[in-house]
Amino acid sequence: MRSLNRSGFLFSVTAFFLLPLLLTNCTPKNKKIEESSTGKPSIEINGISVHTMKGNIYTTAHKTDLKLTKTGTVSFGDTEQPLETEIDIYVNPNKQFQSLVGIGAALTDAAAETFYKLSKDNQEKFMEAYFDKDKGIGYSLGRTIIHSCDFSSGSYTYVDEGDAELKTFNIAHDRKYRLPFTKKAIAAAGGKLTMYASPWSPPAFMKSNNNMLQGGKLKPEFYQSWANYYVKFIEAYEAEGIPIWGLTIQNEPMAVQRWESCIYTAEEERDFLKNHLGPTLEKAGMSDKNVIVWDHNRDLLFQRASIILDDPDAAKYVWGTGFHWYEDWKDGIPMFDHVQRVHEAYPDKNLIFTEGCNEGYDIDQIDEPRLAERYGRSMINDFNNGTVAWTDWNILLDETGGPNHVGNLCFAPVHGNTKTGELMFTNSYYYIGHFSKFIRPGAKRISSVSSSNSLLSTAFINEDGSIAIITMNQSDKTLQYSITIAENKADIDLPAHGIQTILLSE
Repeated sequence: MRSLNRSGFLFSVTAFFLLPLLLTNCTPKNKKIEESSTGKPSIEINGISVHTMKGNIYTTAHKTDLKLTKTGTVSFGDTEQPLETEIDIYVNPNKQFQSLVGIGAALTDAAAETFYKLSKDNQEKFMEAYFDKDKGIGYSLGRTIIHSCDFSSGSYTYVDEGDAELKTFNIAHDRKYRLPFTKKAIAAAGGKLTMYASPWSPPAFMKSNNNMLQGGKLKPEFYQSWANYYVKFIEAYEAEGIPIWGLTIQNEPMAVQRWESCIYTAEEERDFLKNHLGPTLEKAGMSDKNVIVWDHNRDLLFQRASIILDDPDAAKYVWGTGFHWYEDWKDGIPMFDHVQRVHEAYPDKNLIFTEGCNEGYDIDQIDEPRLAERYGRSMINDFNNGTVAWTDWNILLDETGGPNHVGNLCFAPVHGNTKTGELMFTNSYYYIGHFSKFIRPGAKRISSVSSSNSLLSTAFINEDGSIAIITMNQSDKTLQYSITIAENKADIDLPAHGIQTILLSE
């Protein structure tokens, strides 16, 4: 594994994160169109004309030393109609859409176990790099696991086998690594981290195959006992000082995996929610917990959402629908339009990306642009299609892509070498940071449309009035492009296989 000081690929956390951000105290209220000094339209935000706005450009690019590096400033001048031969990003801050809940990752057993094998200095560096919004990339969202998953060192539950009444329920297992790790993350995030929980499998005795692994179904006679289990988990974690904002009903309910898994049809998930889990949470005084259905790939997203959300007795308990990105195993093409279809059909419900990672860990592939670009492409498209929150999978893994008790080894944005105690920050970390650092919870997405397939874009306006525009170059050459707001234009270059955030303020 490579150390923090190797060329161009890894970073010095302190160096680039001390770069000041040019933010203002203006708010996104009272926008109007006025004229610039030349008589051309200029959007005004709370008395500040876009024509006079300036900003910083932050760039990450493969095969360069640019890692969330400030590479320039931008200011706007007048322009005419963009030509078809030019690449232009047209941004309209007056057209506002969903509000961001947060961006973050899963705080798994594997991540926690790896963390405590790092040197003390690198433990601190890790927490700062991920959770500090000024010196790091400002994660604000976390996912945790209800007992074990494949990214645990072994299978376990919180009850003795056969204890349907949950009298032996105890989260002692998590006190060694996961609980203290999660508490450190919350502290590093400034005392608040929006946390939600997901189960991979009920205990073996509750399932049709009497095994936590290899699929199987929840036996009907244990529906209520399993619903009670969620309540016990929430109570136990909150007693430890870890507030639980929400939960998903089942991770990947259509996948028979060699690790912890459990199968539900859409009708079974719907009926478990409306007849057991929903009423149980309500009875326990947990109606404020946000319930997420599906929690699987985009391919069946619309079908699952339709069956559950078309039933008013189930839909009343649903905050939103969760999805993963692994549907591209079929033909290599992500099904982003399925996200849009659900948003169109159920605009009163939310969409949350609950898991994604690059599978098949191979250290020799660590510099491949496709790994980081999968994050950038997904985040841009998912946000543009209505997603309000985005969650990476393991926040940290070791030098083998684990630990994982069934050998399902994967990439993470950051790897910790448990032999040397060092950290390796991959380009995926920086790509995610182009969103999480500059688009803060509460930000509203605004219209941002690219005139070229080579250049993807999304844009948000933060609660402080700053505008973050993210662009990603998928091509093998540097692209010259412009950003147009009303008829105010700024010209920018973006290196091949690079991503930029343009942060605008007064």
